[in-house]
Amino acid sequence: MSEDNFPADENIGTTAGDAGSDQLEALRAEAAGLREQVLRYAAEIENTKRRAEREANDARAYAIQKFARDLLGAADNLARATAAAPSDDADPVVKNFVVGVQMTEKELLGAFERNGLKKIDPPKGEKFDPHKHQAMMEQPGSDVAPGAVIQVLQPGYELLGRLVRPAMVVVAAKQPGQAAPAGDGAANPYAASAGTEDDAQGGAFDTRA
Repeated sequence: MSEDNFPADENIGTTAGDAGSDQLEALRAEAAGLREQVLRYAAEIENTKRRAEREANDARAYAIQKFARDLLGAADNLARATAAAPSDDADPVVKNFVVGVQMTEKELLGAFERNGLKKIDPPKGEKFDPHKHQAMMEQPGSDVAPGAVIQVLQPGYELLGRLVRPAMVVVAAKQPGQAAPAGDGAANPYAASAGTEDDAQGGAFDTRA
């Protein structure tokens, strides 16, 4: 082999090295693309799983919503019975009867909780929530903010996050010359200025109660 062939051999080695480098870069790019595709598929699977769980919960809620609403009447009657039951009656028969009614009410409420039916019973002073409360009337309330709940006439219920029945409440009216609480952007929705279309949006206000 003559010395004239050495430059040609060097060119061949350089060309082979460039080809190997190009191939390595191509493999790296392909690996990065495959990794991105795998991550995208994994995200799609997770989104599909969450959507399926949400749809299953919605289907379950729709399936038992009417049944749950029908049972609320029984729960209300049991609550009225326990509220009106005599607490100082010495008759053992009456005492046992009252205890039986209380245990029945407790078991029914426990069944509601286990199946996702939760009671809406706002405490006094809680801000009126038009998504969960229904204002039946307004009364003066000096010890609570305007528009806050004064009394619960009938508790409400929600099933798996869906409102089955709003809580019927009495809200505090705005007194003449009384300003809304500082820092609270929402004024009393049942003040004297209420009655416009914008104010009427939200919770229901039944003046016939």
